[in-house]
Amino acid sequence: MSTFSSLPQPNSRFFFASALSAILGIAVDRLVYLPLRKNNAPGLVFLLASFGVFIFIQNLLQLIYGAQILTLRTGPVVEGHQIASAVITDIQILILAASLILLAALWLVIDKTKMGKAIRAVADDTVGASVSGINPEKVILYAFGIGSALAGMGGVLVSLETNIEPTMGMNAILKGIIASIIGGIGSIPGAVLGGFSLGIVENLGIWKIQAGWKDTIAFAVLIIFLLLRPEGIMGKKTDRDKL
Repeated sequence: MSTFSSLPQPNSRFFFASALSAILGIAVDRLVYLPLRKNNAPGLVFLLASFGVFIFIQNLLQLIYGAQILTLRTGPVVEGHQIASAVITDIQILILAASLILLAALWLVIDKTKMGKAIRAVADDTVGASVSGINPEKVILYAFGIGSALAGMGGVLVSLETNIEPTMGMNAILKGIIASIIGGIGSIPGAVLGGFSLGIVENLGIWKIQAGWKDTIAFAVLIIFLLLRPEGIMGKKTDRDKL
């Protein structure tokens, strides 16, 4: 197992990861998604393009770093705190605290700032936002930058707890999609609630059965929500859902 010995210290990893991720996200939008938007491509094309970009970046990372497992941890593994029958480490507490801080910051940006209101307007109705004086392309650029920066920070937090490898992103993407559907697409509190709900159900499930069934439990929960409540916990039913 290799380590990134040349990387900066943890307090600066967030800055470098978020900055590089934001630049990468903006570049992907300008090179891939912008031409699709100009040609009025259907949603399925955007979905296929996103998986194409993911595979390209994944293989590029394998070309640069190889397929071996890497780690950012340089010290010994520290035992955690015993809470009831669970063990919580200091790193897990740090991840939870940082996630809550980032969540609060994102909510303030989306709900209270002018740019956040513009992002919501473009997400609801691009044409209407454009008529009201909002530049949709500028807003989309900011949204890609913010989202990609948060993804970079999340990657650093995950790497403090687990080993990292080029193919680890697919599982995170699938769980993120499932959590968003459970909580309600388009709702930030819903996505958080969906993520916590999914994590609790998964870990309670493997408490009694083997850990290899964890992904099966996640997809079973997804199927249940798609059948019984497709709008999610905090989502609102559309006119189509009411028919």
